[in-house]
Amino acid sequence: MKGQKWFIFLVALLLIGGTAGALAWLRSNQKLGPPGLRATPIPGTIMMKIALPERVLDFSSTNVPEPELVSGYLPADTSYAERMYTAPDGFRIQSAAILMGTDRTSIHRPEYCMPGQGWSIGQKKVVNIPINDHPPYPLEVAEWKVSQTVQQADGQNQIYAGVYVFWYAAHNQETADHDKMLERMTLDLFRTGQLERWAYLSYWSPCEPGQEDATFERMQAFLAAQVPAFELPPENK
Repeated sequence: MKGQKWFIFLVALLLIGGTAGALAWLRSNQKLGPPGLRATPIPGTIMMKIALPERVLDFSSTNVPEPELVSGYLPADTSYAERMYTAPDGFRIQSAAILMGTDRTSIHRPEYCMPGQGWSIGQKKVVNIPINDHPPYPLEVAEWKVSQTVQQADGQNQIYAGVYVFWYAAHNQETADHDKMLERMTLDLFRTGQLERWAYLSYWSPCEPGQEDATFERMQAFLAAQVPAFELPPENK
């Protein structure tokens, strides 16, 4: 019995050591895959400039500087771009792209960041948006309805609402599921030794409570026009 316990202990050590060795080998030998976005290298770094378009349909936009929360929280080799788009009637859509480098923790779960900003997540859906690219293809996105209750100076509660849309994209890959993204990243790394360069693409639009569906309809039209300008079509990814 004593010998059997020692045998199990040694097997466990070998498995742990083998796993650690495999991970160390992957870290030292892994290649970084190309992004699935239209982006240009920044000389001297592995970071890239992401080309979010300035105008989409009748929306104009302003560049949003990288928030301190992003620069202080995400790995240093993370590439980031954000623009605020505004239609003539004041309708707004905030568009952000986070592109990982060699550290996968650049890509985080929205289940953490949205509540961390005070938003409660309501209805969740996965929707296909037709993208009229060459060739046309359906873009799978996650659509969340979110809300926030804020107490005003007079003591009354004010409810704010909005629609949050996101998905993940890499070279020749897309998914609206964070777990699937991690699974594909891990499998690709072990199969090929290449760390796929995933991007987290998110869109936010505030609205009056009860106007979430109408807001998402406008966001769909915006995405159908904006996405081909900065995300590579499937045939080239």
